[in-house]
Amino acid sequence: MVKRNACVFISGYGSNLKSLILKSRDYTFPINISLVICNNKNANGILYAKKNSIPYFLVNTKNKNFEEDILRKIKNYKISIICLAGFMKIISKKFIRNFRKRIINIHPSLLPKYKGLKTFERVLFDKEKKTGCTVHFVTEKLDSGKTIVQKTFFIERNDDIKSLKEKTQKLEHKAFSEALIKIFRNY
Repeated sequence: MVKRNACVFISGYGSNLKSLILKSRDYTFPINISLVICNNKNANGILYAKKNSIPYFLVNTKNKNFEEDILRKIKNYKISIICLAGFMKIISKKFIRNFRKRIINIHPSLLPKYKGLKTFERVLFDKEKKTGCTVHFVTEKLDSGKTIVQKTFFIERNDDIKSLKEKTQKLEHKAFSEALIKIFRNY
């Protein structure tokens, strides 16, 4: 199997990055994480990149050319797919059009419900019976691309924001890997 070069975009803790790194060690897994992009110099996820000798690139999103800088890096590393894993910055339409390959995102809700931020708060406020996560293709419209994989769980009476986040992240680690396998199965 020929592994594709992947780039993971992060902003924080990096639990999905860590999970993808572990999965990518399996010779049957379709990607090799070749680059990490981060917009937060204090992000814990950078430590996973360092520990695993994965090149990482810190971007200052206040710099108006930051996306062009990212596109140059991606081209240099021959990236086939971008995985948005808790990247807390909306990518521009121009960036999406310029990459023209694949960009996928993991979102902590059962899309199309609860697009955007404060997902867990809204799920609890609306007294939903179940929730989960969605891996989807990124389009120019926020959290609206075609769903690749969804994972669900039932909400328990004593669940709060913290417990929903923990349960969702466990599902995200499985969903992201399954989505990548599904995408590259036919290639």
